[in-house]
Amino acid sequence: MHTNQPSERERLERAAADVRRFSDRVPKVALVLGSGLGAWADTLEDRVVIPFGEIAGMPQSGVAGHAGNLVLGTAEGVSVVTMQGRVHMYEGHPPDDVVFGLRLMLHLGAKTVIITNAAGGIGDHLDVGDLMLIEDQLNLTGRNPLVGPNDEQMGPRFVDMTTPFDVELRRLASEGAKALGFDVKRGVYVGVLGPSYETPAEIRMYRTMGGDAVGMSTVLEVIAARHLGARVLGISCITNKAAGLGHEVLTHEDVQEVAVRVRERFVALLGAVLRRLL
Repeated sequence: MHTNQPSERERLERAAADVRRFSDRVPKVALVLGSGLGAWADTLEDRVVIPFGEIAGMPQSGVAGHAGNLVLGTAEGVSVVTMQGRVHMYEGHPPDDVVFGLRLMLHLGAKTVIITNAAGGIGDHLDVGDLMLIEDQLNLTGRNPLVGPNDEQMGPRFVDMTTPFDVELRRLASEGAKALGFDVKRGVYVGVLGPSYETPAEIRMYRTMGGDAVGMSTVLEVIAARHLGARVLGISCITNKAAGLGHEVLTHEDVQEVAVRVRERFVALLGAVLRRLL
């Protein structure tokens, strides 16, 4: 059956052409900013802010804490592109839309991706306010952005996921944190569909499976980034103890509040990593 739907590559070309109407710079690093961290993009030098509405085919988020801009600029002397806000499958978006912004940033030239998120802590070694370098992931969303026809010009049909998160980038991040006077934790990120928070029984299951932190993003973007050959650094901000491990009732406002509280340390770590990428 033939349809008039554009291919993913055609969709990316159109979106990239819209971005280039505002700026022709080629970014080196792409950053996806999670809940409460979007303000980092406001600190970029020579920044160009492009509302998602100006970019053909760009899905827009309706979630609090996600602004909805593509921002190009310079941080620590490195040319970067970042998304203030991301869309999630729990809003009803298909996997292709969830990873579209990330694919676009790589299409603009970025080769390295830094993905951040807010996550609930499962591992006993994690406390609220910790930053965790993601060593591996469990995709429990039941979805994969590579399902469907594969464009060999974008990436291989079957993507190796032995090392989804780059070992060298994790080393640079650890070095950067030490230089700043704090330690980062490490662990496995569990990506779930949401939007309901997890039950205590689900958290016990994730712990048994080897999960250390849980959230509603990131895993599909990592698969898409690896498909396109990018190196990935993932960092979770532990904003709460997962269900059954703490005493508080979980709310999105609390998650945002902790993310904001930790922002200064998070931003300092991003800067330290970028300096080491020069």
